[in-house]
Amino acid sequence: MTQADTSPQGCLRSRIRFFDFHPTMADVRAEVLDGLSHPHKRLPPKLFYDQQGSRLFDAITELPEYYPTRTEIQILRAHGAAMAERLGRGCVLIELGSGSSLKIQTLLAVLQPRVYIPVDISKAHLLESAQALAERFPGLSIRAACADYSGPFELPLDPDWRDRAAFFPGSSIGNFDPNEARAFLKRVARVLGPGGRLLIGVDLKKARAVLEAAYNDAQGVTAAFNLNLLARLNRELGADFELDAFRHHAFFNEEASRIEMHLVSRCNQRVRVAGQVFEFRLGETIHTENSYKYGIQDFQRLARSAGFVSEQVWTDPKDLFSVHCLIVEEA
Repeated sequence: MTQADTSPQGCLRSRIRFFDFHPTMADVRAEVLDGLSHPHKRLPPKLFYDQQGSRLFDAITELPEYYPTRTEIQILRAHGAAMAERLGRGCVLIELGSGSSLKIQTLLAVLQPRVYIPVDISKAHLLESAQALAERFPGLSIRAACADYSGPFELPLDPDWRDRAAFFPGSSIGNFDPNEARAFLKRVARVLGPGGRLLIGVDLKKARAVLEAAYNDAQGVTAAFNLNLLARLNRELGADFELDAFRHHAFFNEEASRIEMHLVSRCNQRVRVAGQVFEFRLGETIHTENSYKYGIQDFQRLARSAGFVSEQVWTDPKDLFSVHCLIVEEA
């Protein structure tokens, strides 16, 4: 007869169920090789988030220049009770891109969902966050899902759960091109079902100087975060990128209303990735991330085109950031 584990660690594990829907290494390799084969080389931003990348991003959120995280937390603290009323206390709460647990702690305290489903592509970071939340909220049932939500994704949902809500913080919606954002929101709407609600953080349009400072911090943490992507490819795909041969570059593309992040080659060079050789010219870039900035009405129109209706929006006093409550239209 097996004795039950009644230790604190055992009790925590009994309340956390882990589901691994992570892409295979073959999928990652194919996506990387395809991106580097384009005339304008690119890599998807989801590759930032290995364990080291996730930790670097947590450090970015604490930088003085990086306003989005602290501003969103201020909005959540100021209006959390109203948000909980909109989402419905005791609901099944899905958090897409869980990352750091700072924001969700504010929401969990007032919402008190019966099940919490954090979704993140970084397995180690997801498990660390889930354990921290299980310690912080002893009655919380957690189903942690390691998944790539940038495309079609699976979730550990019971079919009879009708009271579904989702939380998508950090203006991660800005990492999608508008057409991709629309497709993503449509997938979320299908998961939630008619009447389901989405609480989503959206960065607002503002002065170029404020935006560019947020992605070019004086301490160089964002640069390290960007370059860590190459270190990951060296480790996981046998690439031979020389990190010193590339530099971080971020700027605001006003016409597209987005911040662009690039890695710029400092010289003419050849790099081998997963057995293939890629040529880089001096000044040639790898486009690693977009971060679109929206006006409130612009984003509401985008959400409407994906099957959502805007119920309420909250902003900070300086109108730097917004949090929207959207509801899936009834059929």
